[in-house]
Amino acid sequence: MPKEAARLRGEIISMSNSSDPYPALEAETGLTRKCLEILSKHDCKIQIVTKSSLVVRDIDFLKKIPSMVTLTITTDNDDVSKVIEPHSPPLSERLKAAEILIEKGIPVSTRVDPIIPFVNDNPENLIKTLASIGVRHITSSTYKIKPDNWKRFSKVMPKTAEKLKPLYFEKGEKISRHTYLPKELRLKIMKKVSLLAKNYGIKFGTCREGLSHLNTATCDGSWLIKQKLGYNKP
Repeated sequence: MPKEAARLRGEIISMSNSSDPYPALEAETGLTRKCLEILSKHDCKIQIVTKSSLVVRDIDFLKKIPSMVTLTITTDNDDVSKVIEPHSPPLSERLKAAEILIEKGIPVSTRVDPIIPFVNDNPENLIKTLASIGVRHITSSTYKIKPDNWKRFSKVMPKTAEKLKPLYFEKGEKISRHTYLPKELRLKIMKKVSLLAKNYGIKFGTCREGLSHLNTATCDGSWLIKQKLGYNKP
C-alpha cells in the first residue's frame, strides 16, 4: 500500500462504500488505522463511511489531511434500530461520535438510509437532533429489496413486510438486481426528507433514486471535505 499511496495526486479515497471500514474486529486488528496512517502521509483526501463510533479513535490521522466522515444513523428509535441494525452501535454512541468529530474539526455527514415506509419514514426528530450537533449534510434513499435482505427483513418485521409487499412486488420497479418502491412514492418520501433538511439548515443529497433534482449538494456529502480547505460553498 505505501507504494500505491505515494502515487496519489489529491484524489478522494472513500473508505468504504461496499463494506464498513470499522467492523468489530477493527478494535483488535487496527488495520483501518494503519491504512489511515499511511494515507495521512500522502496527497489525498479521505471520506469515511461507517456505522461505527470507533472512527473517533482515528481523529489524530483525520486531522492531518482533508477528510470527512459519513455516519449512518437510520433512525432515532433505539427499538427499531436494534431490529434493523442488530450489530451496529447504539444510536447514542453514533450521535456522540458525530459530536466529537465535529468538535475536533472533522466535518460530518449523516446517511439517513434506507428510509422504509411504516418504519422510519418520519425522520423529523432525528434531523432536528443532527442539526443541533452541527451535522451539515444528509444523504438519504429508500429501501431497495434484494432476495437476501428481504428474507432477513421479513423475518424480523413480518407485519411490516406484509404491508410493503404490494408496494414493491405489485407497484414497484425492477431496476438491475433490486426492486424499488414506485417512483411517485420515492419522490414523495425524498421530497419530505429534503424539505426537513432545508428547514433545519442542512444540505441534502439522494443517490440511486433518479431524483438528483432534489439535491442541494453532491449526494454523498464529499463536498464537506472542502470545509477543511477553507471553502464554504458545496
